[in-house]
Amino acid sequence: MRLEQVTRVIRAAALTTIPHAPDVVLGILDLQGEVIPVINLRRRFGLPERSIGCEDQFVVARTGKFTLALHVDTAEGVCDQSAGEPVAADEIVAGTQFLAGVTRTAEGLVLIHDLDTLLFPDEQAQIQAALEQV
Repeated sequence: MRLEQVTRVIRAAALTTIPHAPDVVLGILDLQGEVIPVINLRRRFGLPERSIGCEDQFVVARTGKFTLALHVDTAEGVCDQSAGEPVAADEIVAGTQFLAGVTRTAEGLVLIHDLDTLLFPDEQAQIQAALEQV
């Protein structure tokens, strides 16, 4: 995701589950009075599941529709894109709708996630409806 979308990175905390939420939603978090859905990236990307650990983090970011938190194993820092503009992901491999692009750093390739396509439209609607009931 792009830096301008990220508002903060926080230590993982206990979540409250919400009924009728999409499968990718782990629960909700009350962050300074704002109720934020927490997204399970492992489930979205088909990776092996694991429970939230005390060393995990949430990346709080804004999409075009609302604020959400992404459960991540760790956030290591900000990536410098001085090597040039990212290459669109669909130019490399078809079917990469969750990626905005790929860029190269000194450490290797970095995938740039597209937060506006991370959730399907029906998931966004379900989350919005669930948040209105909270």
